[in-house]
Amino acid sequence: MANYHGDFIWYELITPDPDGARAFYQAVVGWQIEAAPSGPIDYRMIASDTGPVAGMMPLTPQMQEGGARPGWLGYVLVDDVDAMAGSITDGGGAVHMGPWDIPGVGRMALVADPQGAPFYIMKPTPPADQPDATSLSFSYDMPRPGHCAWNELSSADPAAALHFYGQRFGWVKDGEMDMGPLGKYEFLRHAGRAPDGSPPGHGMLGAVMPKMPEMPVSAWTFYFRVPDIDVAVAAITANGGSIVQPPTPIPGGDFSMVGVDPQGATFALVGSRA
Repeated sequence: MANYHGDFIWYELITPDPDGARAFYQAVVGWQIEAAPSGPIDYRMIASDTGPVAGMMPLTPQMQEGGARPGWLGYVLVDDVDAMAGSITDGGGAVHMGPWDIPGVGRMALVADPQGAPFYIMKPTPPADQPDATSLSFSYDMPRPGHCAWNELSSADPAAALHFYGQRFGWVKDGEMDMGPLGKYEFLRHAGRAPDGSPPGHGMLGAVMPKMPEMPVSAWTFYFRVPDIDVAVAAITANGGSIVQPPTPIPGGDFSMVGVDPQGATFALVGSRA
């Protein structure tokens, strides 16, 4: 693929009610979500008007008994899944599901950083007729409605997290914002990509910040772009979701917000205001 080692390439919602989540996110984000799985496993594709963005799978009772909860997970591309799984454990992280293959899709593993934030690592198998296919699930080059616009890590130890991800994925700190008593909001840039898509350098990947006391564990939050933040907020409340952080202005003129869907998964949105 044309993506680089360390790129976010996919997102996944794990939910106890896929039908309910489908109705909610179609109303809020405007996604097209499969009404039923198209393959042999219970996995539904999520797409924007400009292409695939994410997937959705059920949170089974067995998964819940094992401690899994509704939520969004991100996939990070790596050159070698097995080697990276070993590096993650060597660096104090954990491997929750060891490397496995999905024919025609790729090799992946479910891991966590040393502070416990889970994510996937993956080496995709590109389509035979598109060997240079590029994932734009994280729209790093331009705003795309329905695509992820920002990747935010709330960590119990931001300094350790910066070192961990930097060593493995080439992410570097690129400035910070003082949040007063809440600590520093430290911006992340992928050192292997330039804003125009060519190496080296990169536009912003996201940020790392201290985990708030009310958060039970360190976790990633993914901000998906909507055309109008106020329309989206109205749709959230009308469809059974709740608002954790109302729309807040951010640099560049957009607004961001954080909510919880009816099934209990935290999500975030970014968009303009009419």
